Amino acid sequence: MPALLEGYLTEAEMPNSFLLLSPPPEHNSSFFELDLEHARKALESKDEARFLQAAIDADLSFPFAVKSFESIIGMQISESKTPKLYVLMRRVMTDAGLSTYAAKNYYKRERPFMVNNQKTCTPDQENILYKVGSFPSGHAAVGWAWSLVLIKLFPEKEKEILKRGHDFGESRIVCNVHWYSDVKMGRTMGQATVECLWGNSDFLADWDSVKKEIQEILDSNLE
Repeated sequence: MPALLEGYLTEAEMPNSFLLLSPPPEHNSSFFELDLEHARKALESKDEARFLQAAIDADLSFPFAVKSFESIIGMQISESKTPKLYVLMRRVMTDAGLSTYAAKNYYKRERPFMVNNQKTCTPDQENILYKVGSFPSGHAAVGWAWSLVLIKLFPEKEKEILKRGHDFGESRIVCNVHWYSDVKMGRTMGQATVECLWGNSDFLADWDSVKKEIQEILDSNLE
């Protein structure tokens, strides 16, 4: 598994999830009842294929992490085939994931499996997840940030890309490791991260290189 790449954003440029987001729902609130309802539906589901997909989506190692987007964009995202896009996706993942940690570390919210004592789709990761706050979801932030980047490169696939990015986050509910509100606010942080990236000169320089790389591949496919 490749080491985590440094992101584009400095600490000062990074969107602060503690400042941007409202606190997670209180246990006696209607919002937490909605969290519980989503968790119950996920636990009661008999859709084994969806549970398996949630386990697949949990793996953020590269190049495996972005495989589910490849069939949509019709292009391999790899160090050998699309090296510039490959690096950009890895660095965006770092930024989107880190954007969630101010709130995670402050609230230290318990995850669904810690409350309902039911299985997750990644039992081997539970010891780590116990130590990391649930709110907001880093995976949801990453999946949504990726989709917001990819729709700019493949606008004709916008609907399918956004659905995959959305479902990538929903997998955390299916997996019983995040609440609905964690995932919803994770997407908020993914969007906030991408908005910050559009103002970052290093990202924009790489973006221009990625666009050229993609266009060259598309042109070669027409020959």
